[in-house]
Amino acid sequence: MALFLDIFGYLSVVLRGLTLLAQSFTIGGLAFQLLLLRPLQAELSAEAIIVGKRGQRLLRLSAFGWFAIVLAALAVNMAALTGTLELSLGEAAGADFARSGFAVAACALGIAWLARTGHWGRARAIMLVALVGLALAMQLNLTHAASRLDVRWPLLAADFLHMLGAGIWIGGLPYFLLALNGCRSEDDQRRIGRRYSLMSMASVAAIVLGGTIMAMAYLGSFAAIYGTAYGVMTSAKVAMLLMLLALGAGNFLAVERLRRRDPAAPLLRMKRFVEVELGIGLTVLLTAGSLTSLPPGIDLSQDRLSWSEIVERATPQWPRLSSPSVDQLTISQLQAKIDAADAQRVTAPQAYVPGEGVILPRSAADIAWSEYNHHWAGIFVVLIGVLALIERFSWGRWARHWPLLFLVMAAFLFFRADEMAWPLGPIGFWASWRDPEVAQHRLFVVLIILFGLFEWRVRLRGQQAGRAALVFPLTVAAGGALLLTHSHAIANIKDQLLIEMSHTPLALCGITAGWARWLELRMDGRISRAAAWVWPVAFVLVGLILLDYREA
Repeated sequence: MALFLDIFGYLSVVLRGLTLLAQSFTIGGLAFQLLLLRPLQAELSAEAIIVGKRGQRLLRLSAFGWFAIVLAALAVNMAALTGTLELSLGEAAGADFARSGFAVAACALGIAWLARTGHWGRARAIMLVALVGLALAMQLNLTHAASRLDVRWPLLAADFLHMLGAGIWIGGLPYFLLALNGCRSEDDQRRIGRRYSLMSMASVAAIVLGGTIMAMAYLGSFAAIYGTAYGVMTSAKVAMLLMLLALGAGNFLAVERLRRRDPAAPLLRMKRFVEVELGIGLTVLLTAGSLTSLPPGIDLSQDRLSWSEIVERATPQWPRLSSPSVDQLTISQLQAKIDAADAQRVTAPQAYVPGEGVILPRSAADIAWSEYNHHWAGIFVVLIGVLALIERFSWGRWARHWPLLFLVMAAFLFFRADEMAWPLGPIGFWASWRDPEVAQHRLFVVLIILFGLFEWRVRLRGQQAGRAALVFPLTVAAGGALLLTHSHAIANIKDQLLIEMSHTPLALCGITAGWARWLELRMDGRISRAAAWVWPVAFVLVGLILLDYREA
């Protein structure tokens, strides 16, 4: 139980994000069937019927996934409740969140059963819509809106609109992509693209309307946008929404050219843009899951960051290229004092037990250690971006081995990222995994090694690399998404937020780099050439942000 409670916070955020993913895919699949395929059934070819059956199978899978994830989240939260408050399982099951969760799970299971392949009559369609509406209504009991004492109903309605719009638009993207790839008829693609564009525009209106109402209520002022963690994460969501709107606008123009029967309509571009839309949309939903773990900015009237504090922290300084020794760090000095005081004992207690929730004081040496790590990581990333740019020139073929720098950086981070853990600190390798922050750092190291090895293989093999080339952009984009769920245990709220304000642009640059590289590989012509310059520049920006990283 102790180990479980150590990772409960991060696990609950991940499960909330996965719940939103499965929920959105279920809503999107149902909307695609009822609002697009059924009304157009008489005008579409036999290929569209096959696509519809595949969509039904994906819808059922999404609903089953929704059911399973909600049950897993319930199990996690009920275990935490019974383990900390000494409640019985029956008492925990009677809590409001548990009742709402069981209702959502039952609705998801009902949708999975009703959405089986075959013809859907009107009665079944009505039941499916009713179950989705009930599930969303129950989900509202798990949001910030349910806990507000003032203007509750407008916020509940806004949250409902927000989730419904995200489900139809972002959740409908895999079904739209399935239709574009499965229907070879230009008439089918034109009709499906036109109808989905209309659905998307209505969904965007619902997202913007609901999001605006919630932002005004939960932030309350412009200062909360940059002065609270909730505001920073909301800004990240808005930035990714703008990316999605730009891609959606490009697809809308392509659909309009299809509608005019323009033979030069960019069908390939539309498919590739939908792929990127889907990837960024998944990240938005994961970010929304992370956002639910933060208190609304309007509730944090104290310890907000001022603009002058942000400017002072962001002012560039020369990077720290020298590091204090391990013996100078707080953990080492505390452990030395304990060892000296308990010299008569066979084994002295540890100064720090991973995951126990005790926050150690941070000295100047601890801050210098962390800044040194970030600054050297920034040097590696800047070099990677610059060498990737050099490789673009005819005289720069020698720079194609730049992915090997990822392996060097991974080794550096493995040894240096967590000074309290093996091999430098007193905490053993396996015991250190109890600390969520250490676990996340180790996961990032694995990701760095993976895309370093795969991308080096791609650079050596060139056009023969095949699908292995896609590992690099997917891993970079996944790293950016994970960074948006990354958390630090720091006592001072301002310190935590200042670090968050550096991690958020890092994540956005990583997402941009990953999906730009994806477009370079999956497209040709002008967009591919432009994307080939965008992602190395994004890497250089990541490195520069790391070089300016400070904790004091």
